[in-house]
Amino acid sequence: MVFTGKRPNNLGISNGKLASCPNSPNCVSSQSPDASHQIAPLTFTSTPEEAITNLKQIIESLPRTKIITESKDYLYAEFKSALLGFVDDVEFYLDRNANVIHVRSASRLGQSDLGVNRQRIETIRANFK
Repeated sequence: MVFTGKRPNNLGISNGKLASCPNSPNCVSSQSPDASHQIAPLTFTSTPEEAITNLKQIIESLPRTKIITESKDYLYAEFKSALLGFVDDVEFYLDRNANVIHVRSASRLGQSDLGVNRQRIETIRANFK
Protein backbone atom coordinates (compact mmCIF):
# COMPACT_ATOMS: atom_id res chain seq x y z
CA MET A 1 0.00 0.00 0.00
CA VAL A 2 1.27 3.45 -0.85
CA PHE A 3 0.30 6.60 1.03
CA THR A 4 1.09 9.30 -1.48
CA GLY A 5 -1.88 11.59 -0.89
CA LYS A 6 -2.69 14.52 -3.16
CA ARG A 7 -0.17 17.20 -4.07
CA PRO A 8 -1.16 20.38 -2.16
CA ASN A 9 -2.45 23.30 -4.18
CA ASN A 10 -0.91 25.95 -1.92
CA LEU A 11 2.74 25.36 -2.79
CA GLY A 12 5.01 28.00 -4.27
CA ILE A 13 5.85 31.56 -3.32
CA SER A 14 3.26 34.19 -2.53
CA ASN A 15 4.44 37.69 -1.61
CA GLY A 16 7.91 36.38 -0.77
CA LYS A 17 6.56 33.66 1.51
CA LEU A 18 6.20 29.90 1.37
CA ALA A 19 2.88 28.43 2.52
CA SER A 20 2.21 28.40 6.26
CA CYS A 21 2.48 25.15 8.17
CA PRO A 22 -0.80 23.52 9.20
CA ASN A 23 -1.54 23.12 12.91
CA SER A 24 -0.29 19.53 12.86
CA PRO A 25 3.28 18.88 14.07
CA ASN A 26 4.40 17.29 10.78
CA CYS A 27 5.76 20.46 9.16
CA VAL A 28 8.74 22.79 9.59
CA SER A 29 9.30 26.18 7.96
CA SER A 30 11.98 28.84 8.25
CA GLN A 31 9.22 31.45 7.83
CA SER A 32 6.94 30.08 10.56
CA PRO A 33 6.22 32.48 13.42
CA ASP A 34 5.64 29.72 16.01
CA ALA A 35 8.43 27.82 17.73
CA SER A 36 7.04 24.32 17.14
CA HIS A 37 7.29 24.70 13.34
CA GLN A 38 10.28 27.09 13.20
CA ILE A 39 13.59 25.99 11.66
CA ALA A 40 16.53 28.14 10.58
CA PRO A 41 16.91 28.90 6.87
CA LEU A 42 19.96 27.68 4.97
CA THR A 43 22.62 30.38 4.77
CA PHE A 44 25.21 30.80 2.03
CA THR A 45 28.25 32.93 1.25
CA SER A 46 28.60 31.86 -2.39
CA THR A 47 26.69 33.45 -5.25
CA PRO A 48 22.94 32.72 -5.26
CA GLU A 49 23.41 30.66 -8.44
CA GLU A 50 26.08 28.49 -6.80
CA ALA A 51 23.91 28.09 -3.71
CA ILE A 52 20.87 26.84 -5.64
CA THR A 53 23.06 24.52 -7.78
CA ASN A 54 24.65 23.09 -4.62
CA LEU A 55 21.21 22.61 -3.05
CA LYS A 56 19.90 20.85 -6.14
CA GLN A 57 22.86 18.44 -6.14
CA ILE A 58 22.24 17.60 -2.46
CA ILE A 59 18.53 16.98 -3.08
CA GLU A 60 19.26 14.78 -6.10
CA SER A 61 21.74 12.73 -4.06
CA LEU A 62 19.09 11.79 -1.47
CA PRO A 63 17.08 8.57 -1.92
CA ARG A 64 13.48 8.48 -3.20
CA THR A 65 13.52 12.14 -4.17
CA LYS A 66 12.10 13.86 -7.23
CA ILE A 67 12.44 17.54 -8.12
CA ILE A 68 9.04 18.67 -9.41
CA THR A 69 9.47 22.41 -9.96
CA GLU A 70 12.61 24.44 -10.42
CA SER A 71 13.28 28.09 -11.17
CA LYS A 72 16.19 30.43 -10.44
CA ASP A 73 14.92 31.20 -6.92
CA TYR A 74 12.71 28.19 -6.08
CA LEU A 75 12.93 24.41 -5.83
CA TYR A 76 10.11 22.02 -4.98
CA ALA A 77 10.81 18.33 -4.40
CA GLU A 78 8.86 15.30 -3.27
CA PHE A 79 10.50 12.94 -0.78
CA LYS A 80 9.01 9.47 -0.41
CA SER A 81 9.43 7.31 2.69
CA ALA A 82 11.01 3.89 2.20
CA LEU A 83 8.52 1.84 4.16
CA LEU A 84 5.00 2.92 3.20
CA GLY A 85 5.63 5.48 0.48
CA PHE A 86 4.45 8.53 2.45
CA VAL A 87 5.20 11.69 0.47
CA ASP A 88 6.58 14.89 1.97
CA ASP A 89 6.51 18.17 0.06
CA VAL A 90 9.74 20.13 0.46
CA GLU A 91 10.22 23.66 -0.83
CA PHE A 92 13.20 25.99 -0.99
CA TYR A 93 12.99 29.72 -1.67
CA LEU A 94 16.18 31.66 -2.39
CA ASP A 95 16.16 35.14 -0.83
CA ARG A 96 18.94 36.94 -2.69
CA ASN A 97 18.83 40.02 -0.46
CA ALA A 98 19.32 38.09 2.78
CA ASN A 99 21.69 35.38 1.45
CA VAL A 100 19.42 32.66 2.80
CA ILE A 101 17.33 29.87 1.37
CA HIS A 102 14.00 29.58 3.16
CA VAL A 103 12.75 26.03 3.64
CA ARG A 104 9.42 24.33 4.18
CA SER A 105 9.08 20.58 4.64
CA ALA A 106 5.63 19.09 5.29
CA SER A 107 4.04 15.65 5.33
CA ARG A 108 0.99 15.25 3.10
CA LEU A 109 -0.78 12.75 5.33
CA GLY A 110 -1.00 11.96 9.01
CA GLN A 111 -0.48 13.98 12.14
CA SER A 112 2.99 13.30 13.52
CA ASP A 113 6.06 12.75 11.38
CA LEU A 114 8.29 11.66 14.31
CA GLY A 115 10.62 14.56 13.49
CA VAL A 116 11.36 13.37 9.94
CA ASN A 117 10.82 16.75 8.26
CA ARG A 118 13.07 18.61 10.72
CA GLN A 119 15.74 15.90 10.44
CA ARG A 120 15.63 16.06 6.63
CA ILE A 121 16.30 19.81 6.61
CA GLU A 122 19.15 19.37 9.12
CA THR A 123 20.66 16.62 6.92
CA ILE A 124 20.50 18.96 3.92
CA ARG A 125 21.98 21.79 6.04
CA ALA A 126 24.88 19.55 7.11
CA ASN A 127 25.73 18.89 3.46
CA PHE A 128 25.13 22.44 2.27
CA LYS A 129 28.24 24.56 1.89
